[in-house]
Amino acid sequence: MMLGKKSIISLLSIIAVLIWAVSIWWGWMPSAYNVQQKTTETAQINNHKMVSGYTTTSTLIDVTDWLINKPGGFLANDMTPPGIFMDNMPAFEYGALEQTRDLALAMRLDFSRSQSQSTGDKDLEIAQSKLNISHTSWQLPSAESEYTDAINALKRYRTRLISETATDAQFYTRADNLGDWLREVEKRLGSISHRLSASVGHDRFNTALSGDPSAKQSTETASESMVKTSWWKIDDVFYESRGATWAILHFLKAVEIDFSDVLEKKNAQASLKQIIRDLESTQDPIWTPMILNGSGFGLLANHSLVMANYVSRANAALIDLRRLLEQG
Repeated sequence: MMLGKKSIISLLSIIAVLIWAVSIWWGWMPSAYNVQQKTTETAQINNHKMVSGYTTTSTLIDVTDWLINKPGGFLANDMTPPGIFMDNMPAFEYGALEQTRDLALAMRLDFSRSQSQSTGDKDLEIAQSKLNISHTSWQLPSAESEYTDAINALKRYRTRLISETATDAQFYTRADNLGDWLREVEKRLGSISHRLSASVGHDRFNTALSGDPSAKQSTETASESMVKTSWWKIDDVFYESRGATWAILHFLKAVEIDFSDVLEKKNAQASLKQIIRDLESTQDPIWTPMILNGSGFGLLANHSLVMANYVSRANAALIDLRRLLEQG
């Protein structure tokens, strides 16, 4: 029996509402969680012993696992509704993913090695390489399958880390190792702050070669340029930044536990706690249905500038913390 015109419209309306409801569910942003409590529960469930590096490794596993097993799964490579129409959560995912890649690389090159000539850990090499597949890849191999392989490799490393007989897996809590990773986090936060601030256009002088009269660059660039994020990209930049700071927040909480002796010796616990507090502010609830982009001291708020303020404060404190760690 043929459906009437009204019936077709009603059916399409119901489908549209269902897709909208699912997109709301899938796009719900995660809250910050208690890293110490979560890691302790993981250790108890798996009958693991808490050793140096266990919390950092477990947190990296947890954040990566969230990316692919949250409601809706990994959305950045979705080719079907509603995922293909969503942009806020995929931007959040990418921001968090970039930080997992950075930490995985730091674990492979720094945390797991005592000296520059020491041998790298094979499971960390696998995990780091698997995390670097394109986040939009949906064909074989898909991003999700590669990230799952990375999680499994990290779990194998964690199992060897707690083993009293397998001495090939190590995690060194040294001030120089921590400082190397923090330097990369600084660059990420600096870039995030700059992109967020560009929500309001401003003229910028070219300072790329400042401070070094002998410095050169490959191609000439203008001495002054207008920097401004396109209006249709502002929410993507905001949510990517929110995802990045969400991941960094949890990684720093893990570092606070694993590197507690180093931080205590440098009297740097308070500095790290302040950075964590500033990053927690980046995860405050958003009370408007869209990211506003007011200009200057206008009538509307500018959410990007508020986020940039929190990120800049955390970055400045992070620079001070790294310098403190480098002191003898």
